[in-house]
Amino acid sequence: MKSEENITRCPWCLSFEKYVRYHDEEWGVPVYDDRVHFEFLVLESAQAGLSWATILKKREGYRKAFADFAYQIVADFPESYVQELLQEPGIIRNALKIRAAINNAKRFMEVQEEFGSFSNYIWSFVGGKPIQNQIQSMKEAPATSTESDRLAKDLKKRGFKFLGSTTIYAHMQATGLVNDHLVGCHRYEAVKKLGESKKD
Repeated sequence: MKSEENITRCPWCLSFEKYVRYHDEEWGVPVYDDRVHFEFLVLESAQAGLSWATILKKREGYRKAFADFAYQIVADFPESYVQELLQEPGIIRNALKIRAAINNAKRFMEVQEEFGSFSNYIWSFVGGKPIQNQIQSMKEAPATSTESDRLAKDLKKRGFKFLGSTTIYAHMQATGLVNDHLVGCHRYEAVKKLGESKKD
């Protein structure tokens, strides 16, 4: 769990530098920006059956291909552009996942219209405050939770695709709805404090 700088980190991030940076700067930090939420929903739905490391390496490719995750633009992607994306090596070339991202952009805006923002909607599933887990080792880390089950079920009812409970739990971890840094990780307390001083 020690990195070469002698800082203790969650062991899953140690395989390459970009992964370490993602862990240190983003993972678990509470997100209230809708565009960032949409970005992670696109990336996490693309991950299905693959590793997060694979997706992280293609993140820049996704930014270029998906209009910097501007959901208003993605929602209007025509079929001709879908065909272009199927030839784009910078992303996962899976037609179902690409079409799911376009569909989810439309559903995303429907949620915004109903709740004022997607952030308002998603944070309501954890009572507006991050869940602070106290995981000692990776084998204790859950793949789903009661909250991710409820959220995934509600998203499915609203027409979202490729966002089951496991994928949604990963989203909750990434966007700080839950703090799943190991207690011994140098980011655990920092992320916990960010959650406790959440947005007014």
